[in-house]
Amino acid sequence: MSGFGLAGPPPAPEISGWVHLRTGKVRDLYTNDKKEILLVASDRISAYDWVMPTSIPGKGEVLTQLSLFWFELLEDIIGNHIVSTDVPSVVEDRAVIVQPLKMFEVECVARGYLTGSGWVEYQNSKAVCGNTLPDGLLDGSQLPVSIFTPATKAEIGDHDINIDFAGAVAIVGADDAAQLRDLTIKLYDTASEFAASRGIIVADTKFEFGRNDKGEIILGDEALTPDSSRFWEASTWKPGGAQPSYDKQFLRDYLVASGWDRNSPPPELPSEIVEKTAQRYKEAFFRITGSKF
Repeated sequence: MSGFGLAGPPPAPEISGWVHLRTGKVRDLYTNDKKEILLVASDRISAYDWVMPTSIPGKGEVLTQLSLFWFELLEDIIGNHIVSTDVPSVVEDRAVIVQPLKMFEVECVARGYLTGSGWVEYQNSKAVCGNTLPDGLLDGSQLPVSIFTPATKAEIGDHDINIDFAGAVAIVGADDAAQLRDLTIKLYDTASEFAASRGIIVADTKFEFGRNDKGEIILGDEALTPDSSRFWEASTWKPGGAQPSYDKQFLRDYLVASGWDRNSPPPELPSEIVEKTAQRYKEAFFRITGSKF
């Protein structure tokens, strides 16, 4: 068993004028009589395919506001799903109104550095998701060029599975797979260059794309947040092991050290872990945007 645990997903709050559609690991979705979507980022946090029983204060606001920052920065490359930020006061700053999209059933991941599941795969095959890489790379090494490493989308409680480009073609077709790959790399390279100017390395990130009612491919979900990316401190980056980060790797490291088996419901998080995780999310927002949260 995995996912939300024995208690199941938390009840979504009622919001006047909006009807609840579904609850994800982090977000709650609502719709209205205009068929718009209210996308609400909660303070829930997930790791190892489980939603933690303890929330991270302010996390939903960080995810929403940082995504808005990146959507604006990247809109010359691709449009996004945002309709309005004028949301009900009960979810102010943590929600956006977006257009419904027909989402592509592929997680579009870009990597500029070798780490995580990519590092594990490289050690076995000298390749990541079909991208052959040179010998001699270390955990944390920068790659010669950014690579596209798609994954299947999993339901809550299931694992995303890394696939190669041919696997993406099998899911969405050759033309769309090529377009998604090119967009993913261009967005990642542009964002990485900007983040580097702020002293942050974007080691990897995940994008989600969909088609709007005009048939256009646009960017949906979130963009370049600590939930969907690995942010490293550039000044201390040194290949060969774990890197100081501004994302939920801190939480993952704690869970590994705690002895939790990843098969049973996760433990409540100590207040120190909650506070330090919240600090890392807010620090990521400040370092990238230059604004205090």
